[in-house]
Amino acid sequence: MIVTENLFGDILSDEGAVLCGSLGMLPSASLGEGSRGLYEPVHGSAPDIAGKGIANPYAAILCVAKLLRHSLADEAAAQAVERAVDDAIDDGFVTADLAAGMVPIGTEVAADAVVERLGELI
Repeated sequence: MIVTENLFGDILSDEGAVLCGSLGMLPSASLGEGSRGLYEPVHGSAPDIAGKGIANPYAAILCVAKLLRHSLADEAAAQAVERAVDDAIDDGFVTADLAAGMVPIGTEVAADAVVERLGELI
């Protein structure tokens, strides 16, 4: 967790992507008082690749886990979403930013892999 103002947070989060392999894996939250929050992938909407089917959806999906945990106080559901993403990646469902010698998949296939695994967990 990084607590900082927005510009410095943007810089640190971009640098921190090196630790997990891709900006496409980093969810973020701007939290206010109480349980309110704004959840989005660190990379934002990535308009330069919108509609091409090559975006990594995992950060956006992991934002749902953050929302479940912080705004809705549902730890079990948050962990299920995180586990489903982990399981999809472990099963080889990796987008181009994570592929490193593997055959990359598209955005929809990655998202569908998470949904399928989530269905097995709940």
